[in-house]
Amino acid sequence: MSALDHLTETEAQLRIVQTPTAHDSAVRHVSGTATYVDDVREPEGTLHIVPAGSPVARGRIKRLDLGAVRAAPGVVRVLGAADVPGVNDCSPMKGDDPVFAEGRVEFHGQVLFAVVAETREAARRAARLAEIEIDPEPALVTVDQALAVQHRLMPDYAFRKGDSAAALAASPRRLSGTLRIGGQDHFYLEGQVALALRAEDGIFVHASSQHPSEIQAIIAKLLNLPQAAVTIEVRRMGGAFGGKETQAAQWAAIAALGAWVTGRPCKMRLDRDDDMVMTGKRHDFRADYDVAFDNDGRIRGYEVTLASRCGYSADLSGAVNDRAMYHSDNAYYLPAATILSKRLKTHTVSNTAFRGFGGPQGMMAIERAIDAIAWTLGVDALDVRKRNLYGDGDRDLTPYGMHVTGNVLPELIENLERTSDYRGRRKNIAAFNTDSRWLKRGLALTPVKFGISFTNAMFNQAGALVHIYHDGTVHLNHGGTEMGQGLFTKVAQVVAEEFGIDLERVRVTATTTDKVPNTSATAASSGSDLNGMAAQAAARTIKTRLIEFAAAEFHVPADQIAFRENRVYLGKPSISFAELADRAWKGRVSLSATGFYRTPKIHWDREKATGRPFYYFAYGAACSEVIVDVTTGEMRLLRTDILHDVGRSLNPAIDLGQIEGGFVQGMGWLTTEELVFDVEGRLLTHAPSTYKIPCASDVPADFRVALFANTNREETIYSSKAVGEPPLMLAISVFAAIADALHSLDPSKPLVPLDAPATPEAILRATQTLLK
Repeated sequence: MSALDHLTETEAQLRIVQTPTAHDSAVRHVSGTATYVDDVREPEGTLHIVPAGSPVARGRIKRLDLGAVRAAPGVVRVLGAADVPGVNDCSPMKGDDPVFAEGRVEFHGQVLFAVVAETREAARRAARLAEIEIDPEPALVTVDQALAVQHRLMPDYAFRKGDSAAALAASPRRLSGTLRIGGQDHFYLEGQVALALRAEDGIFVHASSQHPSEIQAIIAKLLNLPQAAVTIEVRRMGGAFGGKETQAAQWAAIAALGAWVTGRPCKMRLDRDDDMVMTGKRHDFRADYDVAFDNDGRIRGYEVTLASRCGYSADLSGAVNDRAMYHSDNAYYLPAATILSKRLKTHTVSNTAFRGFGGPQGMMAIERAIDAIAWTLGVDALDVRKRNLYGDGDRDLTPYGMHVTGNVLPELIENLERTSDYRGRRKNIAAFNTDSRWLKRGLALTPVKFGISFTNAMFNQAGALVHIYHDGTVHLNHGGTEMGQGLFTKVAQVVAEEFGIDLERVRVTATTTDKVPNTSATAASSGSDLNGMAAQAAARTIKTRLIEFAAAEFHVPADQIAFRENRVYLGKPSISFAELADRAWKGRVSLSATGFYRTPKIHWDREKATGRPFYYFAYGAACSEVIVDVTTGEMRLLRTDILHDVGRSLNPAIDLGQIEGGFVQGMGWLTTEELVFDVEGRLLTHAPSTYKIPCASDVPADFRVALFANTNREETIYSSKAVGEPPLMLAISVFAAIADALHSLDPSKPLVPLDAPATPEAILRATQTLLK
């Protein structure tokens, strides 16, 4: 038996992982001592940078006179495209997103130049002095406008399973409809910020980014430097939600350019208005669906066209729209389906990653179709959902050719239906709505099936670095970034468990490109899956060395050596972990190791549109009850019950917090957060005064969240499942409950004309239509 075999056989008693443990920075968060980029003490001579954006959405730059800007008090330098020594681009892959506009502008707020000044206030004042002349051209702002002229950013793409057209034609029942699904601003607490310092032979940047390695590559390209000369460090972010995956690059690049050309530290921090205007958001969609079904509500065929507003450049729109397609089935078996994606170019800021990454938009369309089927047949929507769930045998194949494995939804939904008293409450709500003219209640129970992995296979990899010092303390570094989700805590738990030591003995240090190279973004809900496995691999390498050393040093068989409770058991006697570390150091044993992990089994044939894009699925369901005032459109969420599958949770406390937070953020997307652009492409909802995120009073007073007892059938870190993104889609239950309440106004109508977000105005419009 090898030492590695021994590791997996004898230490089944877990003490650190699968334990509810506080976030590693919890005390610092609430006490205000957690250090974010804006809290880093500014070096002497730090300059401040402010960007200036285009006043129009589309046009040719005719004149850009910056003389008054350069002459303004406190201004040290004005940066533009001509100052870039390398490539003027901050795109993640396509080379179509200039740091500074050249010749043309393609969205309102696109950066034309940046002012570098002694103070931020001086830079802001100077930026307003520019004389800008742009020959304006008509701008395409909405999905409908871009569809009308087929203004594509990239080619259409489709999944096809069976003959959906024939299924639609032959079906005894059929209906179609259109659902418009709005975008969403990330509204992270910490805005976009970077602090750059010119080093002796390169650049060092404190960034607020989910993807340090990508920023490293972009800055190296911008400054015409080798990547090894650029170091990016990220200790923590004050929220990100996808908005700091690609969108952080431009601001870090401008800060680095400022430091490079002035030789002085440069800091760039966007204010909230500029942040909302200049950074991408969740893609808004128009979904046109056509569904065939039988008299029992079982779907026979489904066709949907998903048209999205991508903005002016590619960013991550290809992958976002792909994932919308992957999740257009949500939890439902579709015997025949055509899922068509149209990726539209508009003259608006490039939309980007957002929690769920397109999946929520794809799910919304099929959930609307399910509701419409139920309303048409006059049956409970939950029964229609249950009849269409993926099952065993020939009912487990997705429209993209992947078999649905580990499906616990039938059991999970039955459990939630019972614990939420869905049937009893349904009867009570029906009675309430009969007696109440102006206040209507609605109830919905909706499922979530969400695929876990980056759909671009190359990103499914991670690295980690672990050191043991000879006092028995452990240094851990990995490629994942901490944005409040508890990743550092979870990965530290994994390492502490491997060594059998207290969590407090593991010190996690800032993510930095000079310790773990070539990292993937912390995204796609894969942070714990990837970095936990990489860190475990590194810890096991060192642990194997320690076992081999101890076996020789103390003349004990390797299979009798165990690590637990800060001690190393050598058969019956034991020594402290610290003593073994000290002895091993003196015995010239390496106590440092790297670890690497790549997700197995995944593959995708894009040309044939088939494969296995996901390692596994996470499942969940939510039951939500709302009350709606049909005279004003106001809505209140009364109660939500959630049952969610995270496998064997690495940290139940953190996972419950993620589920609650994801649900509330999803509720905001579908009920209060509305992006409004004027006809000329200006974002009108660019501040908290006009853009409404949920607040504490929006959380239901009766909020019941539980973890579903399950284990991951795939080989993941301690059989856990990802938790970051899937809970957001549980909020679809709120939107469906609002539609259910409105449906009670006229149950004879098969469609409720409600689009997302279901703001009071949208609810009132739907009410007026239903009462005509």
